[in-house]
Amino acid sequence: MKTRTDNRSHRGARGGFTLVEMLLVLVILATLAAVVIPKFAGRSRQARETAAKSQIANLEVAIDAFEVDVGRYPRTLEELVTPPADNPQDWRGPYLKKGIPLDPWGNPYVYEMPGRHLPDSYDLSSPGPDGRLGNEDDIGNWLDATTTRR
Repeated sequence: MKTRTDNRSHRGARGGFTLVEMLLVLVILATLAAVVIPKFAGRSRQARETAAKSQIANLEVAIDAFEVDVGRYPRTLEELVTPPADNPQDWRGPYLKKGIPLDPWGNPYVYEMPGRHLPDSYDLSSPGPDGRLGNEDDIGNWLDATTTRR
């Protein structure tokens, strides 16, 4: 007749995983990660680019409202939040309720008035993921047909 201690020692001998089983699980997880992660990585960049385009469009609305009220485009984006020194009676802001946003990569938006790309109005852009203006990852109001000003 087996005693109680015999049963425990038998169960304890088989209670863990073998090295082969652990390696097999790691290989399966690595394979899944190799397939899934690149798909999500592309979505993250695309989502940030879409967010930057939406923020640029919202900033354009605020800039245009400022121009209607004051009669000129703001010299800086800060004039959308605080009244300019020269026309405080025409200013009906703040034109941005939550202040001036940073782009999705944590960089300030670049505002140029008059614009280099749109000399009759202004350029508004994000330097994109690399944080530097003047290369192919920039996002600007002159680049996208939905936000281009004429």
